Amino acid sequence: MVDRAAQEQETTSAEEMGDAEAAVPRPALSPSGLVTAAVAAVLTALFALQIPTVAGGTAVIIGMDWVPGLDVRLSFLIDGLSLLFALMISGIGVVVALYALIYMAHYAQRERFFLYLLLFMVSMLGLVLADNLITLFVFWELTTVSSFLLIGFTHDKPEARRNALQALLVTGAGGLALLAGLVLLGLAGGSFELSTLLAGGSLADHGHYSAILVLVLLGAFTKSAQVPFHFWLPNAMAAPTPVSAYLHSATMVKGGVYLLARLNPVLGGTDGWIWSLTVAGTVTAVWASIWAMRQTDLKLVLAYTTLMALGTLTLLLAGEEPVTVIAAVTFLIVHSLYKAGLFLVVGIIDHESGTRDRAALSGLRRAMPITMMIAAVAALSMAGFPPFLGFIGKELKYEGAIAMAAETPVVIAGLVLASALMVAVAGIVALAPFCGKPSE
Repeated sequence: MVDRAAQEQETTSAEEMGDAEAAVPRPALSPSGLVTAAVAAVLTALFALQIPTVAGGTAVIIGMDWVPGLDVRLSFLIDGLSLLFALMISGIGVVVALYALIYMAHYAQRERFFLYLLLFMVSMLGLVLADNLITLFVFWELTTVSSFLLIGFTHDKPEARRNALQALLVTGAGGLALLAGLVLLGLAGGSFELSTLLAGGSLADHGHYSAILVLVLLGAFTKSAQVPFHFWLPNAMAAPTPVSAYLHSATMVKGGVYLLARLNPVLGGTDGWIWSLTVAGTVTAVWASIWAMRQTDLKLVLAYTTLMALGTLTLLLAGEEPVTVIAAVTFLIVHSLYKAGLFLVVGIIDHESGTRDRAALSGLRRAMPITMMIAAVAALSMAGFPPFLGFIGKELKYEGAIAMAAETPVVIAGLVLASALMVAVAGIVALAPFCGKPSE
């Protein structure tokens, strides 16, 4: 199914505009786009103001009773983990919104696009900031619905409708499992507030632990596209490039990673947790790296590298050592930055040349020198070369893998193989389109 979608996507040019692109010139700047960018910028500034408080060790909790009879509160927690995700979501949201102002300028329904994008951003922020388990689930499902609308934005294309529905069904089914797991988690922990559950420590000895673990992992693995639930993510490339950049760098798929990191103190440390995350993460990282080498569509190449990154983050979160957590957080930041940049570069190449097929692209360095420089910087970070932040992320990944090797030696082999293939993929995306003789 992935290959068929890839073949259909490769036949399109200049992104999947189709009938959605207007025949008449439109204003370069969309009012809705400007509002979206402004909202994202304001939120980024507000979250940045919380850095001194959180860095000082103080968590901020705000909320109000929502459904008191069911112990449901509309409460939000700002601590180190949630603030990191919130800054990534809002900060990269500013860049994506500004980029989309030009990229989407000739789309007939661009105002609707920016509405969906703003809904997507707010939903993700609600997910990572929620302190109440039921509130978290509500925003979890809102990300599913808003991503469905964005993936299927070019609804005149059959593959866009099909792939959007596929993503909705896979992540929606995982969401139902997660709801059951969160309800059991709240009952087992005696509270539906995450801050209270985290203060209470591990629930590994509780009678419902196994059921909670399976249900929560189903929700997280479907959202973060772990094998065998991986197939929906490459097919989501039917979305316009700004959506792909946002979805793969800071939103949607990182929701599953956030859930694993958030619930690690409560559910982590057991054999079930360690082996489930290690096996799923290692298989996903290695398999995705191999398949990334086989793609000809540049967006699909990047989509499979996202799967590799998600697998790496998952297996690092299996570890109990502090260095594995540091490695996971560092790589999370690194991946968000370089992946957003590379997707936006591919969008520029597609928009200007009319194709994403790497076999048809070469010699663009003279026509697009600035784009080539941006691609080179992002790719060098992706490959892990100094002095870029990706080098630090790669070294910490290896250090975390060595720390985990006593119990799971397969982790080192998986990470080394995946990282080696990432160097080759970085060359495919950043060098191949710009080097050589100019193609027709």
